[in-house]
Parts: sequence; C-alpha cells; structure tokens
Amino acid sequence: MPHGPRSGPAVRVALVHDWLTGMRGGERCLEVFCELFPDADLFTLLHVPGSVSPLIERRRIVTSFVQRLPAVATHYRYYLPLFPSAVESFDLRGYDLVLSSSHCVAKGARPGPGASHVSYCFTPMRYVWDLYDDYFGRGAGRLTRMVMPPVAARLRRWDRESSARVHRFAAISRHVAARIDRYYGRSAEVIYPPVDAQRFDVAAGADDGFYLIVSALAPYKRLDLAVQAAGRLGRRLRVVGWGPEERRLRALAGPGVEFLGRRSDDEVAELYRRCRAVLFPGLEDFGIVPLEAMAAGRPVIAFAGGGALETVVPPESDRPPTGLFFDVQTVDALVDAMRRLESGTVTFDPKALRARAEEFDRARFKDRVASFLAEPVRC
Repeated sequence: MPHGPRSGPAVRVALVHDWLTGMRGGERCLEVFCELFPDADLFTLLHVPGSVSPLIERRRIVTSFVQRLPAVATHYRYYLPLFPSAVESFDLRGYDLVLSSSHCVAKGARPGPGASHVSYCFTPMRYVWDLYDDYFGRGAGRLTRMVMPPVAARLRRWDRESSARVHRFAAISRHVAARIDRYYGRSAEVIYPPVDAQRFDVAAGADDGFYLIVSALAPYKRLDLAVQAAGRLGRRLRVVGWGPEERRLRALAGPGVEFLGRRSDDEVAELYRRCRAVLFPGLEDFGIVPLEAMAAGRPVIAFAGGGALETVVPPESDRPPTGLFFDVQTVDALVDAMRRLESGTVTFDPKALRARAEEFDRARFKDRVASFLAEPVRC
C-alpha cells in the first residue's frame, strides 16, 4: 500500500461525504477538508443546492443516483437501503487519496487501485447499531417495524465488511473510537472536531432568561426531555433546527417553547450570546453545540454520556466549570439540573468558558488532520 498521501501538484484527492442538505457539525469538518485540498472533487449521495457554505458549494460536486429519486431533498432517509449501492457507484479510479467523512455510508466508498482511503468517522451507521430502536422501534409505523429487521441485518453486515476498504480511521471522540473497535474491530485515532470560536462574542451578563437548543430534530437527540422540562418549569425555550421529530415535539410543547427552524450563522450566534444556558439532552457522538455555547460564554446542561464527557467541565473538576450534567435521561433529572443552574450555587466565568472552547478551535483541528494524513499508511 502507499505510505500516505503523496505531496506535489500531481496528487488527486477525492472527498466523500454522506449528503449535503445543511450546515451541521459534519459539514464544518468538511469545510476544513476543502481548505486542505482546494482542488479535490467532492462525492456525495445527494446535494441540495444552496444548503451548505459557499466554500463547499464552489467545489465540483458529484452526486449519486439518489439525487434523482422522488422527494429526495426532504425524504432522503427513506432511501437508506439504497445508500450502500449509491456510495459504491462512485468511480474513484485515478485518485491518490480518498478522504471520507462518514456517519452513514461514505466510509464504504471503493478507492481505486493503489489509493489510500482515510476515513474521518463521525460514528458507525447509527441507524442500524446503537440507535436502531430510536429510529425503527415502537415509535415507527407497523410496516417499518416489519420490514426493517432483515434490512438492518443486511446493512450491519455491509457496514462491517465495507470497513475493510478503509486503510486508516480517525474518530471524532473516544466514545466513537470505542464503537469503531466494537463494530469494525479497528483502531482509530481521536481527532476532535473543530469549533469556530471566532464566530461568537463573549458578553457577560447578556442572559435574556431563555434556554436554547441548537440541534437536528431527530429521535436520538431526546429533545422531548428539554421541551417537557421547560414546560414543567414554565421556562422559555427556543429551538433552532429541523427534522422528522418536529411535529411530535410541537405536540409536547407548552406556550413558552418557540420553534425557530433554520437560522443563519449570525442569528444562531446571537441566540447563544443571549441565552441563559444551552440544553444538550442526547447521548451524542461528540457534539459541537456545547463548544459553540462555551465560545459565546454560556454554560451547558448536558446528559452525562458520550462526547459531552470529553468537552463539558463539571463543577466537581479542578478546572473552571463550563456546565452541569444530569445522569439519567428523564424529565425529572433535567428539571433538577436546570434548577441547580438557576440557584446560582455554581458560577460560570465567560472567559473560562471561552478558553475551554478555544482548546478545540478550527486551526488546531486543521493542523491535527494535516499531520494525521501525512503519517504513513500501513496495511
């Protein structure tokens, strides 16, 4: 095998990303990959034009047959069984390096002969591993519950077998590295995703009294806990994001909960600056949102699991705290944490919050990725 991506103008790089439908944490990472390889082609299952940043939109973007399927822009998740065939359909011959950024099937892309495939893995395919019940369990329709077990079994087999196409894995957290080991039997270097701290202003005393969620409205995010906790306490909650859970969450919401949908980066930064705290109730692979809150000088109330344990500093630490944890995913536990924050028994220094976020800044991420890609690939 080659010993890492070769340097020089003749190197051809292919970036492979699951889909381009909005700017989330994964797309922030993709932006950095685009900067590292400004001439790279970008392959993705589908692309909703205008949904991602100009840095990504300017690239030569190659889509799969999924792009041409009915209602794909809003209902692409229904085509999940077709995704392995779609990513395998990309012709990557002639590229020296394939760099995939994957939370679904991108890591299953087939590199050409003699090429290196490095995967920056957000998680193994969550829909069929850890979070199968969240997506296809009791909350799903009867037909889905009948059809999905054999489909999921096939997808798990493909996901495990296609991991052999990757020569080196990097993971977004120790939590995800453990999953890669468990499901693929592979080791992964941990490279934490970036937060662009410069997008945010630290403004002490800017608390306008509302809690904030910035998230995809997906089942595993457990936003139902935050919506119900805000209702029980009679607190204002603003929700930025969109997704399949919106209708259910609106049905649970009290009068103090406001759904804001998609918002610009500037609007989100202003909401961070003015909120009392950010709520982060899901078991997350990593989570950029807590770090964005800290960059704006605001604390976080997070579930004590997954990637939040690697970013949020609790009061029990010997470092300045950046948030509070709740130990079980229940409304009662989240309510208790919100009451603790409001009691003032724990104080948060905006400058310390900002300093914690800067430990994960974009420049450091870019340097780590570049160093990782320069290391020899050994098969």
